[in-house]
Amino acid sequence: MSPDPLVFLPGFMCDARLFWHQMLEFSAERSVIVARLRGATIEEMAAQVLTEAPPRFALVGHWLGGLVAMDILRRAPERVAQIALIDVSPSSETPQMAGLREQRIARARAGRLDEVMLDEIPPENFPPDSTEAQAMMLQMAQDLGVDTFAMQSRALMRRPDQQRALRSTKVRAMLIAGEFDKICPPRRHEFLAELMPHADFRLILSAGHLSPLEQPEKVTMALRDWLAAPFLLK
Repeated sequence: MSPDPLVFLPGFMCDARLFWHQMLEFSAERSVIVARLRGATIEEMAAQVLTEAPPRFALVGHWLGGLVAMDILRRAPERVAQIALIDVSPSSETPQMAGLREQRIARARAGRLDEVMLDEIPPENFPPDSTEAQAMMLQMAQDLGVDTFAMQSRALMRRPDQQRALRSTKVRAMLIAGEFDKICPPRRHEFLAELMPHADFRLILSAGHLSPLEQPEKVTMALRDWLAAPFLLK
């Protein structure tokens, strides 16, 4: 029997380049799909991915893509064979953070997208000497554009709390966090691994909020272990 297709959901203002190493590694053995996040809310993005995804698949999501992955798991658990969440938080947005996002949208529309991206993911969320990863982050954001920044920012502002859905997860899960990530810190991923019934946690050393880009080999190894784990009997 052929392995389940692997669906990647990129993080905030990221595209397929975030997962370049994982795409190359896994495409030799299974179908690999990088979905676009389209919609005004997490729920709309999840519905769009489900419309285009195979009937059953393994799911990997980073930050915003991880939130969409959680919603896919909530609404269509029978279609998700396994789930991996990278640099994520299942909590809803705070009013203070929502206010900051509105200010950043206004600044991005005024031509300051690079500046607001460095507010979104400040340098302390990267490991030392990570100039290439930061440059790629800014390039992906410029390529996606200001309208996508506004849409994805408002989707984060309206996001639901997904902890209840994660608590009832019945599939094999992997939680992955970069050690320098302060936006979605490792301790939060450890908590999620304890919350979810069949989850493992993997800390990625010398990585921050963009761990698949900063330490691609280590993230690929963690995902390979997750994919190789035996399926659970439901």
